[in-house]
Amino acid sequence: MKNLPKTKTPADLRQVSITTHPGAEEAVTALVGRVSGQTPSVYADMATGLATVSVYLPLPDATVAATRTALRAGLADLEKSGIDAAPGRIAIRRVKPLDWSESWKRHFRPIEIGAALLVRPTWSRRKPKAGQQVVLLDPGLSFGTGQHATTHFCLTQVAALRGRDTTPAPSLIDMGTGSGILAIAAAKLGYAPVRAFDFDADCVRITQENAELNGVATQVKPELADVTRLPRTSKEQYDVVCANLMSDLLLAERDRILARLKPGGSLVLAGILSTQFTAVAKAFRAAGLKLVIAKTDKEWRSGRFRRA
Repeated sequence: MKNLPKTKTPADLRQVSITTHPGAEEAVTALVGRVSGQTPSVYADMATGLATVSVYLPLPDATVAATRTALRAGLADLEKSGIDAAPGRIAIRRVKPLDWSESWKRHFRPIEIGAALLVRPTWSRRKPKAGQQVVLLDPGLSFGTGQHATTHFCLTQVAALRGRDTTPAPSLIDMGTGSGILAIAAAKLGYAPVRAFDFDADCVRITQENAELNGVATQVKPELADVTRLPRTSKEQYDVVCANLMSDLLLAERDRILARLKPGGSLVLAGILSTQFTAVAKAFRAAGLKLVIAKTDKEWRSGRFRRA
């Protein structure tokens, strides 16, 4: 999940991509992101009707075969789960620095989260609407730009839960912060305090850089932590808990997650395949939470819960 150098591009920079059909685009995006450790871009070919999911990363010759094998195994797992990713063509090619930079600029577009937020890259000149807070975020090799359905759902809920006249300001914790987008958006919207952590040191560093870019470094101070190693009890509890994590992790660490949620607080869960959402919802209902809203976007289903 390391950012590519700003002053020099590695000689072994490669485009790693899978071509699939639109119905499997989100699942393949998650697969490529998981294997590469970065946020993919997606190019839709109107002529063929196919989508190409790509990442750009330093990949030495010695690791090309292993990367291809991991992607093939992931496609096989998707097929076992009932997701047909045909044609499922894997391509790994060496690219020039210009190809990489211009590709990101073609495929990464500003995102509006209602009237509350505008998420845009630094090269975009898009102006915010009256009342919109701007989150600056360039695509890099950390997860979370708002393009993915699960991140988009979380951003929407963070914005919806921040009432304009809420006093005192609600608090928020972002578990597995990735690029820091949710924590930064929360700080921009007036949440306080805001806590963010990730088990990956590079994500922590990138989140800090993004917080500085957005002028919220004093509010967002990311920590290196692993949800599986958090204390089972916590004196610190939050009005909003965001956990954009895989379903097996949500199920295994349910009690650690809930230990940080205030009575009456809201829990935003994402990163869940539609086929796995029922089990996740059942587990959190059993812990006394009520499902308030759920949304399905292709292969993904996300939900917001409320504690009594």
